[in-house]
Formats: sequence, structure tokens, C-alpha cells
Amino acid sequence: MKHQTIKITMLTCLVAGIAGVCPVLQAAADKPESEGVTKLLADAKRQAFGISLDAATLDSYLRQPNLNWVSHATEITRMKNDINDEAKTVQSLNSMRLEAAPWQVTAIDRIIPLMKEIADDTTSAIEFLNKNQTRLMSPDYKDLIEANSDTCNELATLIARFVDYGSHKKRYEDLRQKLELPAK
Repeated sequence: MKHQTIKITMLTCLVAGIAGVCPVLQAAADKPESEGVTKLLADAKRQAFGISLDAATLDSYLRQPNLNWVSHATEITRMKNDINDEAKTVQSLNSMRLEAAPWQVTAIDRIIPLMKEIADDTTSAIEFLNKNQTRLMSPDYKDLIEANSDTCNELATLIARFVDYGSHKKRYEDLRQKLELPAK
């Protein structure tokens, strides 16, 4: 019986697709934004900016050969703590994906791989520093720190753009309602 229901729904969508309307997909597309997800995205934006600053500071240390490994370790520890805070926010976002509007789900899906990459690269930097405290100017360490800084900037920019999108979308919808314009 389930298979028939699924086939009927798919057939309905295929037929409706010709007309440009699928009730199941349309319902998902019309799903309202989750205020909780919106708040978490704003938190993630702030946190990602902080991580980006941590990464930029660490990257600047590469141009200061007189700094010792303790300075690097202190900044990496700060960055690790900020990443852990951001990871909790992203975990909360991911747990709310069923409540999220489609664009919010897309944001979550794009944030997760960047966060994983940042966490992996930061862990690698910590491991490198623990084993090579006298090799701070090594090309391997420099490449790792520079790449991580780029990824942190990419994450901060991505989240900021999604937050901006949500803000503009809400303003657009409010204006559309004030002007009493049709939804589509």
C-alpha cells in the first residue's frame, strides 16, 4: 500500500510538474522560516567572524619570526575554543533542520562541510605545533595556517550572506504584505 501511495504522489508531482506545480514540493517551498534557526544563524555569523579573526591573527604570526611557539599555541587554543562553540551552534542548527525553511536547510548543509574542514585543519595545526615547536616557519605549517585562514573567511562570508538573505527576504515579504501584492 505504501508503494502505491509513493507512486501516486510521484505521479501526481510528475503530472503537476508539467503545469509547474507539485503540492508536496510546493508545501516544502512555502514553509515559513524558523525564528529559532534565524537566531542560530545570527549566532553562527558572530562566532564565524570571531574564528576568522583568530585565524587571521594566527596567519599574521607567520610574518613575525621572532614569536615563539607559546604565542602560536595560545592563539590556536583560543581558535579551538571558538570552533567548539561554533560547532555547538551548528549542531543545534542541524537538529532544527525539520523546522527550517528550504533556504535555511541549504545554509546548514553548506556550513557543515566548512566547519568540518576548519576543525580538521585546526586539529592538524595543533598536532604539528605539539611535535614541531621549533619549526614555526616550516612551509607545511604555513600552508596549513594560510589554508585554514582562507576557509575561516569563506565560512564567515557564507554565513553572513545567508543571514543577509534572510533579513532581506523578511523585509521583502513585509513590504509585499503592506502593498497588498500577490504572493507569486
